[in-house]
Amino acid sequence: MAFVDESVVNVALPRMEADLHTSLSAMQWVINAYTLCMSALLLIGGAAGDLFGRRRIFMIGVSVFALASIACGLAPNPGALIAARALQGVGAAFLIPCGLALISAVYGEKERGAAIGVWSGASAVAAGAGPIIGGWIVDHLSWRAIFLINPVLSIPTLWIAVRYLAESRETERRASLDWPGALSVFLGLGAIVYGLIAAAARGWGDSTVSGTIVAGTALLLVFLWIEKRSTAPMVPLGLFGSRQFSGVNILTLFLYGALAGTFFFVPFLIIQVHGYSAAAAGAIFVPFAVILGALSKWSGRLMDRFGARRPLIIGPTIAGVALLLLAILSGDGRYFSFVLPMVVLAFGMAITIAPLTTTVLNAVHQDQTGVASGINNAAASVAGLLVIAVMGTVALRVLDLEFDAQMRHAQPTAEVRHEVDAARGGFIMPRAPAQWSEQERVSLEQISKASFVGTIYLVLLVMAALVFAGASFAVLMIE
Repeated sequence: MAFVDESVVNVALPRMEADLHTSLSAMQWVINAYTLCMSALLLIGGAAGDLFGRRRIFMIGVSVFALASIACGLAPNPGALIAARALQGVGAAFLIPCGLALISAVYGEKERGAAIGVWSGASAVAAGAGPIIGGWIVDHLSWRAIFLINPVLSIPTLWIAVRYLAESRETERRASLDWPGALSVFLGLGAIVYGLIAAAARGWGDSTVSGTIVAGTALLLVFLWIEKRSTAPMVPLGLFGSRQFSGVNILTLFLYGALAGTFFFVPFLIIQVHGYSAAAAGAIFVPFAVILGALSKWSGRLMDRFGARRPLIIGPTIAGVALLLLAILSGDGRYFSFVLPMVVLAFGMAITIAPLTTTVLNAVHQDQTGVASGINNAAASVAGLLVIAVMGTVALRVLDLEFDAQMRHAQPTAEVRHEVDAARGGFIMPRAPAQWSEQERVSLEQISKASFVGTIYLVLLVMAALVFAGASFAVLMIE
């Protein structure tokens, strides 16, 4: 449910922005409201599973997620959609870490890599099937209908949980959950993300932008202070005394931040710039899902046999090469130019995911697997949250500069210049009115296409650099 939702929403973003008559910043919040709530509460979700029972908390998360999905599908405006997405994030924060912790509770350390490989493969199939099914729904029905997939999936999920999953919990019960820590990290991340997104419209020198970023940073420092003194911290800082645990979470930050940024922007490129349908855009991710699903169990066994270091260096390096290739081919409208980088990216991620997840769980005591899983998932989510916030603001600024450069070169008519200027602040390709001449239509299309391609090219280069940085930390810190 969670992986389908994350992948399918990205394909629908261009249609949502157009249908709701809103801006790129609103689309950033459609993603980030979900990610913010999930990031802030993932750690509580993992700890709650350890304390109250992983199956119980998992089922609560599934139920909340399903109800929030219905609210997303019925949302009358961007504000209601963003609020419903935030509630989805709450549900995801409870179901994701507990699902993984249930696997860890069943399988011993020697079998865990292969088991998590199966989990990774199933997740990859779900994530890959989501865009093509959701894209077809967006093209033929409505983007609202994509959210109705989750309530349907929740029914067999809950039945399987009741019928087949055994309850498990921490043997030494915690005194309480760390709600002060959760509140401080939620407010801190929320303030920082608000400032980063607002910078696109207000500018970096605006007092609101700088004030919220400073306040958010201060709240995150308060969060660390709370965790250090808490008797039941949701982030036991002692876990980071393990070089292995710290290294794999730093790798997660860079790798998943880059993936989130890539998957946020690529649908705009494929659908708007190159004119493919939402279903065709979703189909580009199918080879990614098939390869990831087929190789994940093999990758888990590879880690069991050879250890984590080599897969966690080689896999991210291949992923970085894939993003470089995608950047280079981003201006090429041929379908194969998008499929090929996704195939390469799938091989890199297939080598990486199971060893990464297994290393996180093996680095901690059995009773702390829920917390460890929550920390690692939170690292991935926070990375995506911050990268989308930063790169959304940067992309809008770069797009304005690209518009200016292209218009200086093309010397368009006043009408074309007006349409281009009207598109500033959003991420929607301007369209020529019906009464325009063919020359004006071609001029507007060339300016717009070149500007969007140049902007997304820069974004993808930054994403590739992040992945290579993650691989370098694996070299330095993973044994």
